[in-house]
Amino acid sequence: MHAPLDSNAFSGIRARGIRAITLDLDDTLWPIWPTIERAERVLLQWLQTHAPATAQSLQTQTAVRAVRTEIVGLRPDLAHDLNGLRRESIRLALTRASDDPSLAETAFDVFFAERQRVELYEDALPALEFLAARWPLVALSNGTADVNVVGLGRFFHASISAHRVGVAKPDPRIFALAAQAAGVPAENVLHVGDDALLDARGAMDAGMHAVWLNRAGVDWAHGGASPSVTVASLAQLCQGLAEG
Repeated sequence: MHAPLDSNAFSGIRARGIRAITLDLDDTLWPIWPTIERAERVLLQWLQTHAPATAQSLQTQTAVRAVRTEIVGLRPDLAHDLNGLRRESIRLALTRASDDPSLAETAFDVFFAERQRVELYEDALPALEFLAARWPLVALSNGTADVNVVGLGRFFHASISAHRVGVAKPDPRIFALAAQAAGVPAENVLHVGDDALLDARGAMDAGMHAVWLNRAGVDWAHGGASPSVTVASLAQLCQGLAEG
């Protein structure tokens, strides 16, 4: 069972002067794995028509993950570029199956278009409307979703993605870039995200305030100080900020 909302903790955050909010995307605004699995199915269907030998070689998740793992080892320069890793994984699979490797670009575009079709959590849109009306929002993601393509661009002042800036959460540099995009010091930024290490711990280490979105109600397991505020939903986040 989720803990009740701690209004005093939110009061403390507000008292320290929140002037902008950075917001994770995957598993914060929408569940990511159903999206990825659907995009991979669409990609496989495309390959069955245009590169059937490659499609045959990628029939199982084990095979798909094996190619991905190999590319991660071969291309350390793409460590923070999930788009690049996906594209080169497709290229490697095409090459191995003696299909045309130049198909990788179009195949990736097929995957990427489907990856942008997300299904928001029920509380996401009301939360975005509430937050964007009060603070500049900056999307801060290690993933490859584009808030403009997804249809949420109107809520965001800016968007910072690991594959574009070359560093990923929890690296303090990506949080610093998000604060710069918001135009405020890090100590006046509140970061909200679902990942205890990448989001909550990373934001605190970067000098930001953090709210951990813990939908599953799991224990904090990362040592050091835990976030001053943990919420079970974005609705609870908005409630706390409204009352804080």
